[in-house]
Amino acid sequence: MMTDAVSRVQQIQSTLGMLAAPAVRAASSSTTATGAGTTAAGTSSTSATTRTAPSAPATPGGSPAGTSKGAVASGELFADALAEATAPAVVEEIAPAPAADPAPDVVPAPSSSDADRLIAAAKAYEGVPYVWGGTDPAVGLDCSGFLQRAFADIGIEIPRVTWDQMNAGTQVPSLAEAQPGDLLFSFDGGHVSMYLGDGKAIDAPQPGSNVAVRDMWETDANITTIRRILPGGSASVAPAPASAATALVSDPAVDEALATQAAFLASMAR
Repeated sequence: MMTDAVSRVQQIQSTLGMLAAPAVRAASSSTTATGAGTTAAGTSSTSATTRTAPSAPATPGGSPAGTSKGAVASGELFADALAEATAPAVVEEIAPAPAADPAPDVVPAPSSSDADRLIAAAKAYEGVPYVWGGTDPAVGLDCSGFLQRAFADIGIEIPRVTWDQMNAGTQVPSLAEAQPGDLLFSFDGGHVSMYLGDGKAIDAPQPGSNVAVRDMWETDANITTIRRILPGGSASVAPAPASAATALVSDPAVDEALATQAAFLASMAR
C-alpha cells in the first residue's frame, strides 16, 4: 500500500511539473519523518522514511484535493508569466518632431539699375518748392505728390497720398534692410521721403522749403513703415512713357537737356 501511495505521489508531482515548472514541484507539500521503523516486510530500518499523504479526489475547481495552496499559487504565477510572454508586443508610437517654423520672408532687393533710374528721376525735381497738395512741378509738389511723380517718370504708378502709398509694395522690416529707392513713412503716415543710402534721403519737406537731398533724421524709432515699391532681383520696371524726365534718365546723350530742365525747375522755385 505504501508503494501505491508513493507511485501516486510521483504521478501528481510529474503532472504539476509539466504545468507549473520546477517551482511547483519545489512547493509540493511533503512530510518527512525520521526514526527507526519497521517496513511492511518486518525489516527494521534506522533511515528516514518519507511519508506522503495519499492523493485526494479532484475538487470541482479542477485541482486535486490534496494539492497544497502553494502549488496552486505557483501554477497561477506560471500561467500569468506564460500569458505575458506570449502577449503581442506593444510598440509605442513616437510622434514626429514638429516642423520648423518657416523662415521669415526676405524682401528681394531691387535691381541697382532700377534704383539708379528712380533716384535720378527724383533728383531732377530738386529745387521745386513745397506746396501742400501739389502735383504739378511748375507750381509745386508736396511730399507724396513729389514721389508719385518720380515713380511715374520711370513707368510705375503709385497712389497719390501717403496713407495709400504706405500700403503699396512690400514692407521692409527695418532701416538696416532698406535699399536705395525705398520709401520712408513717418509721423503715422503724415510724411514720406525716399531713402538714398549712405545716410541720405530726398523729399519735399514743408512749406517754405524745396525738394532737396538731405541728411537723414529718420530712425527705426520714428519711422512708421518702410515700403519697397521697386521690383526685386533682376526684374526691370515697365518702360517709361515718353517724357522729358524719362529721356533724361535713360539716355546719357541728353545730359545737356537734363541740365536745362533742372535749371527750369530751379527757376520755378524762385
